Amino acid sequence: MKFNTKTIHGGQEHDKAYGSVMPPIYQTSTYAQSTPGGHKGYEYSRTHNPTRNALENAFASIENGKYGLAFGSGLAAIDAIIKLLKPGDEVISTNDLYGGTYRLFTKVFEGFGIKFHFIGMENASNIEDYVNENTKLIWVETPTNPMMNIIDVKAASNIAKRHNILLAVDNTFATPYLQQPIDLGADIVMHSATKYLGGHSDVVMGALVVKDKELADKLYFIQNASGAVCGPQDSFLVLRGIKTLHIRMQRHCENGKAVAEYLASHPKIAKVYWPGFENHPNHKIAKNQMKDFGGMISFTTKGNNYNEAIRIVENLKIFTLAESLGGVESLAGHPASMTHASIPKEEREKTGVVDSLIRLSVGIEDAEDLIADLAQAIG
Repeated sequence: MKFNTKTIHGGQEHDKAYGSVMPPIYQTSTYAQSTPGGHKGYEYSRTHNPTRNALENAFASIENGKYGLAFGSGLAAIDAIIKLLKPGDEVISTNDLYGGTYRLFTKVFEGFGIKFHFIGMENASNIEDYVNENTKLIWVETPTNPMMNIIDVKAASNIAKRHNILLAVDNTFATPYLQQPIDLGADIVMHSATKYLGGHSDVVMGALVVKDKELADKLYFIQNASGAVCGPQDSFLVLRGIKTLHIRMQRHCENGKAVAEYLASHPKIAKVYWPGFENHPNHKIAKNQMKDFGGMISFTTKGNNYNEAIRIVENLKIFTLAESLGGVESLAGHPASMTHASIPKEEREKTGVVDSLIRLSVGIEDAEDLIADLAQAIG
């Protein structure tokens, strides 16, 4: 089954009760039992829910995995991964990553004795320098948030397998439409399903996909024991979103290319970060491991002026100034004061998250309208 068909049919079956084409919303917390322990596969909705199970099957299908898990948020999904570890274990993470991930790693799990190394992974061989007997996980975002750095997943996988280390890839920016990390050797794929998978800015959810049953069983246990699951209504919404992922992503990519090229030609813009440019670092790797280059773009204004960046985002009319990304509508953000404010300024700026950086999530509106909006806002 090819990807476009998987988004609609992958892992799905018609409802057995009445033949419903879309899985019903099973808005129930518990299920009747004929005798203690005698049930029809469901006993309590924290553990299993038919609507959530349908979504989890869809997650697994579109990522070419075998097991999917749905959580109450992307951070809850990451939390479950780190709970595979124990005090004294070490994690090697990319140094440019979502601020909430950095906060979870440093402000929560470092307090439990887990050590994190934040390094540049544009040259994947750098990972080797930090591997030791305590290293248990490599954490990769690609493209990274917000600098759009490209990391070679296959090269990172080779290192992980050589040292018997888990490799987890945050695939939120690329989505499985553009990139499938399990096929490149990743052990765990993570999504903030709030973003492109849901696609309509109306739900908060996280997803994990794995291929190995033993690893899946450990994560299912953590999911159930910790209880950070999503509800059936949210499951229904994201399952509906997945069914149009392929056509939405095609337009995100088309519009992203048009906006990136416009910004690159603008005399007031200093630098545009978009993996589709041939001069973007690791463009060839992006071209090899991605189907297209996506709708996420970051750029800086000349002079690295904080006030100028704020003026631009406040003057946008079609782009909405807001947190998040991946919805049908275009969003703009100022990472230094919004999504990445939890990272200390000195650490942010080492990776390029300067005060003049603006991040765009290019939606599926008419590209000419989006460019006109940027033109009037930049001036």
